[in-house]
Amino acid sequence: MAHRTALMIIDVQHLLCHGRYACFDIENVIERLNGLIRDARAASVPVLFVQHEENEEGGLQHGSEAWQLDSRLDAQPGEPRIRKTAADSFHRTDLDALLRMLGIRHLVIGGLQSDYCVDTTVRRALSSGYDVTLVSDGHSTIDDGELTAAQISAHHTRILSHLQNFGPRMATAPAASIRFARQDA
Repeated sequence: MAHRTALMIIDVQHLLCHGRYACFDIENVIERLNGLIRDARAASVPVLFVQHEENEEGGLQHGSEAWQLDSRLDAQPGEPRIRKTAADSFHRTDLDALLRMLGIRHLVIGGLQSDYCVDTTVRRALSSGYDVTLVSDGHSTIDDGELTAAQISAHHTRILSHLQNFGPRMATAPAASIRFARQDA
């Protein structure tokens, strides 16, 4: 039987987890995402990791320390990695083809940053026909000078929860309430 659900973790990379660009409450966000990763694996649900990359020196250059997934994130060798260059994890990547090959119709999404890559990817997933569950306490960002990171993340959770007109189902839920149904490996 083909997999129906996948867990997608977006941009939990070193640069966004340490120092100047560390996202709000990152330790707890990673802990919650790791719990979901363990639960997904136990149910044979695929876990996919997305990594943003830039050509700029000192940024998220492919292969650099800043680009690596954060060492606290429980990523295992062999799990799919999607390299992207835009806020949209589907844009110019093989993500859609991979999901379709795996028979995925529902994505559970968490990661960084709420107001950029998480928001854009959720919208694109919905417009591409995927049901989405956003992990309401499993995404974060940084302050923007006007709003705090907590306010930004809460705002995006609320806004995204109301996207019901795409056709696919949109839901938000805290990590502790997300349960993965067992899927054949």
